[in-house]
Amino acid sequence: MPEARETAVYTHGHHESVLRSHTWRTAANSAAYLLGAVERDMRILDIGCGPGTITADLAELVPDGHVTGVDHAPGILDRARATAAERGLANTDFAVADVHALDHPDDSFDVVHAHQVLQHVGDPVRALREMRRVTRPGGFVAVRDADYAAMTWYPQLPGMDDWLDLYHRVARAGGGEPDAGRRLKAWALRAGFTDITATSSTWTYATAEERAWWSELWAERTVASSYAGLAVRGGHATGEQLGAVARAWREWGEREDGWFAVLHGEILCRKEA
Repeated sequence: MPEARETAVYTHGHHESVLRSHTWRTAANSAAYLLGAVERDMRILDIGCGPGTITADLAELVPDGHVTGVDHAPGILDRARATAAERGLANTDFAVADVHALDHPDDSFDVVHAHQVLQHVGDPVRALREMRRVTRPGGFVAVRDADYAAMTWYPQLPGMDDWLDLYHRVARAGGGEPDAGRRLKAWALRAGFTDITATSSTWTYATAEERAWWSELWAERTVASSYAGLAVRGGHATGEQLGAVARAWREWGEREDGWFAVLHGEILCRKEA
């Protein structure tokens, strides 16, 4: 992992191919490990809320509580507000925030949640300390992150290996850690947590519809998103090489026997009372 710094480049950006993935996320498919701890009157902080689909799900689970969604990118918050408005949710608000320095007093929330965030920040231990600070005693910090090196697929097309190697190089050059999932417990211990439940879960893409959706969004992301620009400007790949990776994704997506699994690490940390 590169030397820790307060900020890191958000590798994916908010291209339509990225938002297609983000808006698919729900509390059920992305935060199931947390849901048993949620009570209807809780105050929740959702860090890195993006377009707000998980935020809205959490708000529905706390009708007598409140959910604050925050993101480092101001532009995406209008989309999150629209998501909450479309679902008639009055118990949400949204703001710009930096997870390394949250603008909230100590002990403000019952739950602080972050999905696919720590892989993109410059100092994940400092981020977890901030999350811990704003959580009330007895409350929970809940974090889930993918682990790219643990992703696995079939068939083993050479171009897919090229994709994984390239993604690691681009993400780490920007200050992130793409294999965050396996590191979450270690980071939480360094942040001062002692009551940590560490689990894992997966997303799996195997049906024709799932393969088409997953392969096409990654093919587009490889050539048209902020990630593509970072890859070229950083000298990690040429446009021609990115095109070859995109073709490999589409080839995989067309395979009837294609299968892809995304492993996630999860931590549910209770702050000492």
